[in-house]
Amino acid sequence: MELILITVAFIAGFIAIKCQLPPLVGFLIAGFALSQFGYQSTEKLVTFADLGVTLLLFTIGLKLDIRTLLSKDIWASATIHNLLSTSLFTIILVGLKTLGISNLAGMDWGQMLLLGFALSFSSTVFAVKTLQEKGDLNATYGSLAIGILVMQDVFAVIFLTASTGKLPHWYAIALFALPLLRPLMGKILDKAGHGEMLVLSGIFFALVAGAGLFELVGMKPDLGALILGMLLASHSKASELSKSLFNLKELFLVCFFLNIGLAVQTTVEGIILGILLLILLPLKGALYFLIINAFKFRVRTSLLASLTLFNFSEFGLIVGGLAYKLGWLSGDLLVALAVAVSLSFVISAPINRVAHDLYRRSSKWLKEHAEEKVNLKDQFIHPGEAQVLILGMGRIGTGAYDEIHQRYGKVSLGVEVREDAALHHREQGRNVITGDATDPDFWERILNTAQVKLVLLAMPNHLGNQTALSLLNQTSFNGQVAAIAAYADQLQELDELGVDASFNIYSEAGSGFARNVCDKLQPQLKDTVSR
Repeated sequence: MELILITVAFIAGFIAIKCQLPPLVGFLIAGFALSQFGYQSTEKLVTFADLGVTLLLFTIGLKLDIRTLLSKDIWASATIHNLLSTSLFTIILVGLKTLGISNLAGMDWGQMLLLGFALSFSSTVFAVKTLQEKGDLNATYGSLAIGILVMQDVFAVIFLTASTGKLPHWYAIALFALPLLRPLMGKILDKAGHGEMLVLSGIFFALVAGAGLFELVGMKPDLGALILGMLLASHSKASELSKSLFNLKELFLVCFFLNIGLAVQTTVEGIILGILLLILLPLKGALYFLIINAFKFRVRTSLLASLTLFNFSEFGLIVGGLAYKLGWLSGDLLVALAVAVSLSFVISAPINRVAHDLYRRSSKWLKEHAEEKVNLKDQFIHPGEAQVLILGMGRIGTGAYDEIHQRYGKVSLGVEVREDAALHHREQGRNVITGDATDPDFWERILNTAQVKLVLLAMPNHLGNQTALSLLNQTSFNGQVAAIAAYADQLQELDELGVDASFNIYSEAGSGFARNVCDKLQPQLKDTVSR
């Protein structure tokens, strides 16, 4: 049974990629198709699906600073949007019921409010994957979107916990002592090394120390995984741990999306209502934009964050699934939710691929805030008189900065998308500012004030470097550009975009290593080829 499910999921996911859609859309469609042929979810599939969601929330927690959630921009935006969208969607559902939609005929206000609540969420899985593919996970709008999504996840977990009718055990209060164990958990990560023990440590923290412990005290396991991840977020190995769990998490999430389609038998009425529910999607996106922009974020940040959140959520399906089990929603409504979620991904995927183009076209008639009133997190950048611009201050960018500083002195300006990383570099004496190189406004302003002669594209994500280079080509910049890439086809793409020099990070690392060895050790080697 599992072999058939995996085979169909693989074929559907592959087709989705060829259609330039996220593979998760293919997995959902595979689930629906298999359900029509009488296949049902298995215990193993459900277990793997649950593991995928748990690991997803744990890895989100690893990248989340608790101070982010405490920011008014995050918790207020998420709360206001949840209240407004739930209320608005409920009113619209009542209107559809009045118009005679048969699926809604037997629903009371409470059931419609529940359905509106489920539709108010946006997809954490979809947003994280979209931002990762674009290299914008740490961009201002990406961090804002993820913060809002985590708050929504917290709302959903609270609902799921409350809806079971069970209160946490009295000894759940002991969970407040978890922050005291953070030094111990940090030491465990330090001793875990970089191989399989690091992966196993992550699984232990997510599934045992997090999910298992919370379940033991009568709370939702997924919330425990999220909180454990957040407690470890400040550790130096948090990023490495997240990357080591990436493939495992992605594999389990395949089972999650496949399981959604297998969960219910599709009906014509449910499909029609699901398509009808898509009329709520533009309203949802508009609410996001208005609320985020009201907190004085720039038009670009507000628009790109809204487009990232322009979908319905798998968590809405989880909420709907629980309501179905409790008899609060009918099977047709669960089908409608699943169809609406799936179609929202199909709509959102191509929109997010052209999000930057949509901003450039719409920015002419969307009113921007005055520069002095822009949110502090989204301020414009004034870099001074730097001659070399290094985009991405990771290991490669930092090495390039230090080498240029040694050769030419203080001529470089590093640009790092993460504020905490930029602050660390400044503490080390480097000239580094916070900025998003994929932001068109960044290029318009930074080249107006900087005497830049050389730009180094050193971001770890190829798509991010491509986007930055494309934006740079649209300016009046006349200097030289160099970029890094990991694969030969990526080097070719950069060359086609007009870089003056492109470097393969793996081959250059190898040649650099050999060069340094020869310079420092000066081995007495003989040329056997020339003899």
